[in-house]
Amino acid sequence: MSATEIQSPRSAAKVGSDRIAPQYRRNGASKGNFEMIAWLFMRLSGVVLVVLIFGHLTVNLLVGEGIHAIDFGFVAGKWADPFWQVWDLAMLWLAMLHGTNGVRTIINDYAEKDATRLWLKIVLYAATTVIIVLGTMVIFTFDPCPMVNGVPLPGGFCPAP
Repeated sequence: MSATEIQSPRSAAKVGSDRIAPQYRRNGASKGNFEMIAWLFMRLSGVVLVVLIFGHLTVNLLVGEGIHAIDFGFVAGKWADPFWQVWDLAMLWLAMLHGTNGVRTIINDYAEKDATRLWLKIVLYAATTVIIVLGTMVIFTFDPCPMVNGVPLPGGFCPAP
């Protein structure tokens, strides 16, 4: 190696070709087409998310009274319609899966030890699962007129009993 040649990061000393140093080699079998499918998912979900998010922002911020109309009643009215429930559910699921796939890629790129990579992914997948489950439950079990011991909670959004 000449004085002006910079060695590739994480590579062993040159012995005719660049090789990965033993401490950075990954164990395990080939992942098959998983990485290609994950790459394709990122591109397709990104395009769908752009449409979903701009539709969401247009309806919430530009149509009607705009941002001044957004309150509890606005959300309750939107989520009374199954179309908006599915729209928001698609946004939630796609955004979480898209983000999780991106963070998974970062973990694979930067976590050097197999054990570290494993635990980071376990935490990532657990957090993703919790957020997706709770978000889905909120969207489909949302009740704008909650009752406590037979008495409606104050707020003025529900008809009088």
